[in-house]
Amino acid sequence: MAGRFGAAIELMRPKNLILAGATVPLGAYFGLMTSSEAFPYLAVALHTLAVITFTGAGNSMNDIKDAEIDKAAHPMRPLPSGRLTVNDARRFTAFLWCVSVVSHIGGLVVVSADVSVYLPTALIYVLAVFLMVTYDHGPATKNQGLSGNIVISLLVGAVILYGASGVGGIQSPVVWWIFGVVFLTNLAREMVKDCMDMEADVGSRRTLPMVHGKEKVRMAAYVVIMGALVCLYVPFWRGPFAFGQIALQIPAIMTLITLNGPLVQGKDALVAGRIRLAMLLGLVSFIAASLL
Repeated sequence: MAGRFGAAIELMRPKNLILAGATVPLGAYFGLMTSSEAFPYLAVALHTLAVITFTGAGNSMNDIKDAEIDKAAHPMRPLPSGRLTVNDARRFTAFLWCVSVVSHIGGLVVVSADVSVYLPTALIYVLAVFLMVTYDHGPATKNQGLSGNIVISLLVGAVILYGASGVGGIQSPVVWWIFGVVFLTNLAREMVKDCMDMEADVGSRRTLPMVHGKEKVRMAAYVVIMGALVCLYVPFWRGPFAFGQIALQIPAIMTLITLNGPLVQGKDALVAGRIRLAMLLGLVSFIAASLL
C-alpha cells in the first residue's frame, strides 16, 4: 500500500506541485498589493488546493496517455515501471479532479459573492480544464508542436492570474507582467524538453525539433527567454517596484542569461532544470521586493 501511495504521489510530479501551489498565494498577494482589503487566507488556501490537485490530475492524465511512450523515454516513472497500474492511476486522477472542483467552488463561496470576482475566476478555471483535457484528448494539442508548448505554458502562467482573480485583483498590471515572465520562461522550457525527448517521441508526436531541428529550437528558446527578461524588467521600470530593487532578481536573471552555453552544448536536461530554478528564484525575488 505504501509503495502504491508513493507511486501515486510521484505521478502528480511533486516538484511541479510546489511551484504551482506557491504561485496561487503569490498571485493573490500581488493582486492585493495596492488594496487595503484583508488577505482572505481561507479562500486562497482553497484555491491553492484546487490548483495543486488540478495540476496533479493533469500530470496523471498525461502519464496515463504516455504509458507506452514512457517505457522508452521515462522507464522509471510509476506506470512504465509497474509500480502503479493504469486503472489505479485513473481512479486516483478522478479523485484529484473531484477535490480540485470542490476546492475551487469552496474558495469562490468563501471570498465573495461579487460577480466581478467569481466570474473571471470561474472562467479561468473552466478554460484551464478545457486546455488540460484537449492537451491529451480530442484535438490533442500535445501532438501539434508549438501549440502544445503554448497550451502548457498558458496553464502554468494562468495560475498567477487565478490567484489574483480569486481575490478580485486580476486588473493589477504587475500580475500580468509576472504572468508574462512565467508564460515565456515555461514556453522556453517546454521547447527544450521537446529537444530532450525527441528520439522517444518519434512516431507518436510531431514536435518542433522534429520539424526544425534541435539547434534552431534551442536558439528560439533562448530568444523566448530574453522576452521573459523584458517582462521581468517592466515592473521595476514602470512600477510598482523601485528600480533599484531589480538587483533582487540578479540570481534569476543570471541563471537565465547564462543558459546560452548549455543550450549550444545540447545539455537539455540541465537547461530545463535551471529554467525551473530561475522561475522559483524570480517569484521569491518578487516577494522580497514587495516586502521592502
